Amino acid sequence: MEHAFGTAPRTVVGFDDDISAIKTLGNKLVVLKTDMLVGSTDIPPGMTMKQAARKAVVANVSDLAAKGVRPSAGLVALGLQPRLTRRDIQEIASGLSAAAKDYGFPIIGGDTNESRDLTISIMLFAIASKRRLILRSGARVGDIVAVTDEFGDASAGLTALLKEHLHHNSLSPALSRAVYRPRAELDLGVALGASGTLTASIDSSDGLAWSLHQLSQASNVGIEVNHVPVSKATREFATRFHYEANDLALYGGEEYHLVVTVKPNKFLLANKVARGRLLSIGVVTRKADGVRLRQAEGYSQIPMKGWEHFRGQA
Repeated sequence: MEHAFGTAPRTVVGFDDDISAIKTLGNKLVVLKTDMLVGSTDIPPGMTMKQAARKAVVANVSDLAAKGVRPSAGLVALGLQPRLTRRDIQEIASGLSAAAKDYGFPIIGGDTNESRDLTISIMLFAIASKRRLILRSGARVGDIVAVTDEFGDASAGLTALLKEHLHHNSLSPALSRAVYRPRAELDLGVALGASGTLTASIDSSDGLAWSLHQLSQASNVGIEVNHVPVSKATREFATRFHYEANDLALYGGEEYHLVVTVKPNKFLLANKVARGRLLSIGVVTRKADGVRLRQAEGYSQIPMKGWEHFRGQA
């Protein structure tokens, strides 16, 4: 994409990160984020229109959270199918409004048009200091790799629904919450960004393995994982339906946790800022190591793959 469009002279962050940013007056940056929800690929069975609209907001906010930036305002463009009812449209509006209020920003405009598939496209606007922006590209050898929660619930829940193992009303509370009511770690991301403890950060919506590879490539380093943070609910689902729990945690997606690298002498401070929620899962190593998992029998490479929309693990 960058080769097609080029880079403007004032661009500070372009196509190689979760957000874009351009210089403005003083030492401030205008930070922009846009993401799109499409009905046929992003709305799982059993999800209401209100939940879908809220999910569209969460996906955008999560990328700002990973940069340590709080949104100031948002624009929304809707592509609406003719078959949608007035109630459907009211639910979409309600979901957008509630999510924007939850994350502390106003929706100040947008556009509406007719479309063959439901489309909710959101753009968020923020102002940030250049020195406070946490990019993908700052990880250094020796940094601690950490996450803000355990993984697998969303991919386990989506697998259950798409493979018809379970009806949406039969999902465990943890899997149901991950699929239908995800949350962006905005307050936590902003607090960690302000603490000066992080060197790099990314949100995990494309999957833990994919996110680790993105950090590795952007920072020109390797990553050694010594612990895959699998949730209890994911382990229970994997045992019941004969899946590999580590695969669900590594190669799933649709989870909005943060994956960060922390200065080794600042981890205790970072975890204090995070109120004990940071989970150390590995360490940054030299580039030649790639992204690998350390096990009792030795090392194995973690492939760069994640959740492919409604087709399962890619």
